[in-house]
Amino acid sequence: MQYDAIVIGAGIIGTSIVFELAKAGRRVACVDKLPAAGYGPTANSCAIIRTHYSTFDGALFAYEGYFYWKKWGEYLGVEDERGWAEFLETGCMVMKTESNNFLKTITGNMDRLDIPWEDWSPEKIRERLPYMDLRSYGPPKAPDDPGFGQPVGGEMTGGVFFPCAGYISDPQLATHNVQRAAEAHGAEFLFNRRVMEIKKGERVEGVTLDDGSELSAPVVVNVAGPQSYKINQMAGVEEGMTIKTRALKQEVVQVPAPEGVDYDGIGMVTSDSDIGCYTRPEKGNHILIGSEDPECDERLWVDPDDWDDNFTDQAITQAMRGAQRIGGLGIPGSPKGAVDLYDVSDDWIPIYDQSDLPGFYMAIGTSGNQFKNAPVAGAMMAQLIDECENGRDHDADPMTFHLKHIGRDMDVGFYSRKREINEESSFSVLG
Repeated sequence: MQYDAIVIGAGIIGTSIVFELAKAGRRVACVDKLPAAGYGPTANSCAIIRTHYSTFDGALFAYEGYFYWKKWGEYLGVEDERGWAEFLETGCMVMKTESNNFLKTITGNMDRLDIPWEDWSPEKIRERLPYMDLRSYGPPKAPDDPGFGQPVGGEMTGGVFFPCAGYISDPQLATHNVQRAAEAHGAEFLFNRRVMEIKKGERVEGVTLDDGSELSAPVVVNVAGPQSYKINQMAGVEEGMTIKTRALKQEVVQVPAPEGVDYDGIGMVTSDSDIGCYTRPEKGNHILIGSEDPECDERLWVDPDDWDDNFTDQAITQAMRGAQRIGGLGIPGSPKGAVDLYDVSDDWIPIYDQSDLPGFYMAIGTSGNQFKNAPVAGAMMAQLIDECENGRDHDADPMTFHLKHIGRDMDVGFYSRKREINEESSFSVLG
């Protein structure tokens, strides 16, 4: 079969790229080894929408993405028989700590971009989130540390509230929404098909699938999530990359809110480097608790084709650290929630780029903090592909992408595969 472009991976970012390419008039096929769009790590994403990042460019990109989610149905322009995923705009409260420079750098980025934020005193936090225990416990510790769970003296100095934040009610449904929008522009989705070979000569020529079928196209886009490095190896492009990606096991634990706390009503997204956890509400008056990857948490790099998807003690550790902040939180005897993989770059900033193989593009290293950016990443990648296919040398002359909602331009070289490690990164899920 002949196409204008083949996208490998039907997660939220892959489907967004498919949609934008199809909307621009290309005949696009999307291939995924799973049975439906958004069934991989996207389905287990906490799907948090936020604007604060440790880098200026990260905040710039996220603020643009926020406006796509605000007008989700209008952006996609078609109906989905399953209905729309909902953006629950709870806001996000981030604790001020020494490790995040008491949010001075981040709020500086917010001011440069005219992104709203509020300085919350401990009294304001207690007013809005009365279940909060504001004693300081940091730095985060492992359960075998003698000081685990013990206050270190003093109280948190406060936090910053970012109103342009929240989460998407159902990340898999959001991906299905994008699939339907892409199909309305002629895109095709091939599920339960694994890519076995990247066909190439002087440039990319297409892919061979596990059923022996061959798909031909002058453009192939690697959006394979945790499998992305294996696809790059098939294409023979890893040697030309300064920044690479790996698959990292992650666990998010779900616990019921404390008795008497209407978390569905007053809960919000939180980020707290004093205990090394982030949280968000979950339907049914539950709380999701994830790790912010402090040094005390072991990082389990795995083969995405051969890994243990069971919970470990890490899930209980996150619940116990969450209980340091959320008074009356129960610790589950048997954890519930999600276990999945992140696709992580060396500096936790994604790669949105071309490659050394003409026609082969990458949107990788995105897991953990890029769900929110999927729509804008799709639009940016479609423009990058168009310009490079029309002769632009993006390595020598990086493309500028206009962020239409906030009226700013972005140097897409920020996401280059050839960049140096960005030392401004948090080197964690925070991005």
